[in-house]
Amino acid sequence: MPKKKTHKGATKRFKLTASGKVLRGRANHSHILTKKTRTRKRRLRQATLVSPADARTIRTLISR
Repeated sequence: MPKKKTHKGATKRFKLTASGKVLRGRANHSHILTKKTRTRKRRLRQATLVSPADARTIRTLISR
């Protein structure tokens, strides 16, 4: 059976922490920024954790 390949799209979008949790970037920070508040834009810059339901799937895509 051949080796499984890493999903390149997923590796560009997600990152693993040292403890094995999955980080993702936040949505809504690419355009139409004039109507969003300064605080909201600042929070959108920060990465956040993926939900545990999706984390297992993403971890398999990243680490193949």
